Amino acid sequence: MFATEELSARRREIEDKLKQEEENLSFIKESLEKSDQLTKNMVSILSSFESRLMKLENSIIPVHKQTENLQRLQENVEKTLSCLDHVISYYHVAKDTEKIIKEGPTGRLEEYLNCMDKIQKAVEYFQDNNPDSPELNRVKSLFERGKESLESEFRSLMTRHTKPVPPILILDLISGDDEMETQEEMSLEHLPESVLHDIIRISGWLVKNGRNQDFMTVYFQIRSVQLDRSIKGLKDHFRKNSSSTGVPYSPAIQNKRKDTPTKKPIKRPGTIRKAQNLLKQYSQHGLDGKKGASNLIPMEGRDDVFDIEIDAYIHCISAFVKLAQSEYQLLTEIVPEHHQKKTFDSLIQESLDNLIMEGDNIVSAARKAIIRHDYSAVLTIFPILKHLKQMKPEFDQVLQGTAAGTKNKLPGLITSMETTGAKALEEFADNIKNDPDKEYNMPKDGTVHELTSNAILFLQQLLDFQETAGAMLASQVLGDTYNIPLDPRASIYSSEVSRRLLSTYICKVLGNLQLNLLSKSKVYEDPALSAIFLHNNYNYILKSLEKSELIQLVAVTQKTAERSYRELIEQQIQTYQRSWLKVTDYILERNLPVFQPGVKLKDKERQVIKERFKGFNDGLEELCKIQKAWAIPDMEQRDKIRQAQKTIVKETYGAFLNRFGNVPFTKNPEKYIKYQVDQVGEMIEKLFDTSA
Repeated sequence: MFATEELSARRREIEDKLKQEEENLSFIKESLEKSDQLTKNMVSILSSFESRLMKLENSIIPVHKQTENLQRLQENVEKTLSCLDHVISYYHVAKDTEKIIKEGPTGRLEEYLNCMDKIQKAVEYFQDNNPDSPELNRVKSLFERGKESLESEFRSLMTRHTKPVPPILILDLISGDDEMETQEEMSLEHLPESVLHDIIRISGWLVKNGRNQDFMTVYFQIRSVQLDRSIKGLKDHFRKNSSSTGVPYSPAIQNKRKDTPTKKPIKRPGTIRKAQNLLKQYSQHGLDGKKGASNLIPMEGRDDVFDIEIDAYIHCISAFVKLAQSEYQLLTEIVPEHHQKKTFDSLIQESLDNLIMEGDNIVSAARKAIIRHDYSAVLTIFPILKHLKQMKPEFDQVLQGTAAGTKNKLPGLITSMETTGAKALEEFADNIKNDPDKEYNMPKDGTVHELTSNAILFLQQLLDFQETAGAMLASQVLGDTYNIPLDPRASIYSSEVSRRLLSTYICKVLGNLQLNLLSKSKVYEDPALSAIFLHNNYNYILKSLEKSELIQLVAVTQKTAERSYRELIEQQIQTYQRSWLKVTDYILERNLPVFQPGVKLKDKERQVIKERFKGFNDGLEELCKIQKAWAIPDMEQRDKIRQAQKTIVKETYGAFLNRFGNVPFTKNPEKYIKYQVDQVGEMIEKLFDTSA
């Protein structure tokens, strides 16, 4: 029973599920039918839409194409009109710009350059598209006229605003390194800023559009004249304002000197004036006396004008370097880079040539002075040569990139000066040796010969130019003779080599001088006066060497020079003292006969004593009279010689007088005993003194 119920329940359950599935299947079928219907409807709609779309496309495409064609036609028309306007504008360029071109660029440079650009484009258009058009000739003519106006404006601006640099500014510029070390580096404003801007614009346009380099010629010609006038103005400033007391620096620099005393002033050469002052100094110290003449022209009395000219030339050299540097800076802003070196070379030629020519004139004057044996004039070369060598690195830097001929001008002048200076030094040494021995040119009082003073003064001038003089001497045989490198500049010990060369040269001059003095001394008939002459000259040489650095310079190659001169001086003193032997020999005990004390003198013995007194008196009076007119300018030496001679004579005469003063050898003792010992000393004390 339970099984039947279970099966019935199972059957009902299956039947329910089957019924449900049938319902689902029926629903699916209905859905599929609806879907098919919808699909058919959609296909129908799409087919209808496609049909309509095709009809629309067939209607729109022709319209679109027609519109596109119309737009293209419109663009072509617009382009054609634009081209026509552009072309027509070229035909109007001449008319539109002619007035401005005729009036010129003054005061409206930018507007003028814009007009020139328009004309340039019109010329290019007609040349490319219508070369036979009469309009081409018109715009070409207008362009050339405009270009000429620009060139004229360039020249006008350069001419009107280019002015020489005032000498005061140049002096400030070249003294800036020493006087204003703490200040900013000075610069010159050659042209006003607005003018410089216009010049740069014009030059740039001419290079780019005008294809013209003539303006560069105009530029260097105008600036070259300005540079030359600036340097000449500085030289004229020296001539008008220089005095023997100093260089005419600018007031600004002088004021700065007062406020800043620690700053180093520029050193002036003053070579000739220094020699004069030294000569005057020795005169005041009594070292010259009445000198004998020499065929060497003395350094005294030379006009300061020559010294001023040398100072001016040295400053002009410095001014050229500074101004040339400034000119190059200005040129780089105006002239295209690939033309700068050539233009600069042309710009500086006239000023550089004038400087070199003036230097050659100085060398020529020095050569003529050598022929006249005026060696003091040759000293003017030394400060110039020293300055040229100091400035040569700056010269080389400024002239970098210029032609070889331009670069070689300064080295050529330096070589010429070195050769002339070396010749002067050698001939001076030879002239010292060969100065003639003439009685008329010998000092009557045996004082210092002018040859000696001139030679020493000349040598003292070389102290300020040791390396310069050394370089001169190195180019001569002197370098080989003493086994010293010929070119001290090539040696790292150039300064020491120069000192050795100069020391050797000075020793040579002193040796020649000593030989000549020895020869001159033989002109004197009196050996004592000859000794005084040599003594005075040797002493003058030694004192002069000691008062300057010459003694240290001589000691570089001659260690015993000072001792040698002292020995020579002592030898001459001894030679002089022998002149008194003819006086003292009368009263020397060894030359007297033996007298027995208390025994009456014989007539012969009395006569011997009389002759001895008379011989002494006559000899003393004669020597004092003669030697009173002689001169020993050095007070120390004069007193030393007097004292030594006084001691010898007084001792000898005192002993003689003590022995025979009370001997009855005559009835008139005052006739023979004319002087007491102190009186003899007083007479000797008046030697070498014409005022006594």
